Amino acid sequence: MNDVLRDLLEQSTTLTLEEIILHIVSSALISIAIYISYWFTHVGTAYSKKFNVSLVTLTILTATVMTVIGNNIALSLGMVGALSIVRFRTAIKDSRDTTYIFWAIIVGICCGVGDYIVAGVGTITVFCVLLVSGRVRNENRILLIIKGSRNNELKIESVVFNYFNKKALLRVKNSTTSSIEFIYEMSRKTYELSYKQEKSIINALYDLEQVEYVNIVTQNDEISG
Repeated sequence: MNDVLRDLLEQSTTLTLEEIILHIVSSALISIAIYISYWFTHVGTAYSKKFNVSLVTLTILTATVMTVIGNNIALSLGMVGALSIVRFRTAIKDSRDTTYIFWAIIVGICCGVGDYIVAGVGTITVFCVLLVSGRVRNENRILLIIKGSRNNELKIESVVFNYFNKKALLRVKNSTTSSIEFIYEMSRKTYELSYKQEKSIINALYDLEQVEYVNIVTQNDEISG
């Protein structure tokens, strides 16, 4: 039994120079598809050139590690232990970025063990999916924040209702003995309904007596770094 375990732990395969180069070069070539896909699906402030370059290097590094490990169980266990101490605290700006990280790692693993067909077919499939749906973006939400005299509570609610009907959702209503604050949430399309009115929603609210401020805030699901 001990001999079997020893043979498993000491099992290793020596790769030729051509095989090593093929593993690394294939991962670099396939990572170009990842680079192009990320560049195409992220526009404006969501695009990070540094992160995109990191995806390419991550693919190559993963392939390099897998080439070193091979089928050596002892070395793979040691590598897992070494990598387990690494802590990544970089904020993910877009949930799609997680997909790209896993994509780069999986391609690196496939190329590192010589499964180029799996890496190629998987990359083509993911690339096509992201090509079709990658530019789908969450619609920004609009927060309408109003603070005024508590005596104007019904008047403020009436103005908001007349402009947006029931499409403006009341999320927060804070009040004191003398003032009241409303926070309404709506989609951008709903907010654009106010453009059809002769007077803007801001001017209509300020025409009421004792309105302290009217703030309009755009909110989305992205985390700013």
